[in-house]
Amino acid sequence: MQWQMRRRPIGAHGRHGVASTALWLALGGTVFVLGEAASVLDLPAPHLLVALVAGAAAALSGVVKRQLPKRAAVASQAGIGVLMGSYVTPAALQSDGAAALPMTAVTVLTIGLCLMAGALLSRWGRVSLAEGALSLVPGGSAAIVAAAEDLGADSRLVAFVQYLRVALVAFTAPLVATAMHPPTDGNASSGGAPLWADPHRILHLSQGTHQLPGLLMLAAVCLLGVTAGQRLSLPAPALLGPMVITALFVFTGTAQGFAPDGVLRSLLFTLVGLEVGLRFTWASVWNIGRLFPHVSLWIMAVCLGCGALAWAFSAALGLPLIDAYLATTPGGINAVLATAASMDTNLPAISTVQSTRLLIVMLVTPPIISWLARKRTPALKPEPAASKQLPIVTESAVS
Repeated sequence: MQWQMRRRPIGAHGRHGVASTALWLALGGTVFVLGEAASVLDLPAPHLLVALVAGAAAALSGVVKRQLPKRAAVASQAGIGVLMGSYVTPAALQSDGAAALPMTAVTVLTIGLCLMAGALLSRWGRVSLAEGALSLVPGGSAAIVAAAEDLGADSRLVAFVQYLRVALVAFTAPLVATAMHPPTDGNASSGGAPLWADPHRILHLSQGTHQLPGLLMLAAVCLLGVTAGQRLSLPAPALLGPMVITALFVFTGTAQGFAPDGVLRSLLFTLVGLEVGLRFTWASVWNIGRLFPHVSLWIMAVCLGCGALAWAFSAALGLPLIDAYLATTPGGINAVLATAASMDTNLPAISTVQSTRLLIVMLVTPPIISWLARKRTPALKPEPAASKQLPIVTESAVS
């Protein structure tokens, strides 16, 4: 009797797991097909944008009430990381990467601009300095939310503004980039013909000529990179770990031709879009309804300020404006790099500047905000941990 009582929940759990997996596969497959269809219209980064819109619609309508499974989110970040690392070749760095070093200087200005906007948000929106600054600082959304709890800020507000900013960047970056650099025959933003027009794409999943060894190497690098990123406590370890290892392999000539391509690459972009879109709920919108006008204003101000910095550095250094713009966008690193990968841009420089900013943000922002918060409100005490649970979002990919 006891054996039967234990067995029943196990069977029910197994059926629930199979049904949940089937639903996720159906959603992902449907969104992927819609992205393929959108590629006919020459939309910029079609799989990313379609998945973002579909994910937001599914979450806000209540059709999907959960985040993207953690394994799928980690896998998409790791795959994107490998793709980014594969562009860091000696030839690319010698010909294009020289622009990355002077452009890294804009990182400090971008962070300063975001912190200044956060301070003004805290004053005009009547929130704490830590909440205002952490809400608008770019990079590492999940880690920023964790830092908010440590600094006594309202993690719900910080999470909402962070992901609203990421979604805005993800929506606008491909459109602005395409307006700056319209696609040509050799620079199609859609990334190629739809699957039904080129059936051979379904068999081409990695950049090399030998698919099976390439896929095995891809899986190994992803596992090794994620593990190394977690062990080294890197921000966004699932993205940066595989990216660094791939860059080392490619730069030294140890291995190459294993980066995702074709259908696999489009699928990764689909997962990135879904991960961002599914974070939004009506509850999160209503929770900060009072602050929405202030938040929207300052997010737009930060984006315009970063655009002005991009224009200034483009003019001063003689860089293409699209490269400077994508390198300085305030967050949404996955979406920005996906957009850059689908266009003819200086990807090594963009990836270097975005990744460097992510590292700097996670290293220096929490202590700066903590010092400023103590100086401004020395008697402020953080709320009990139980009152700051985060019902909106769990873990981010992007930044």
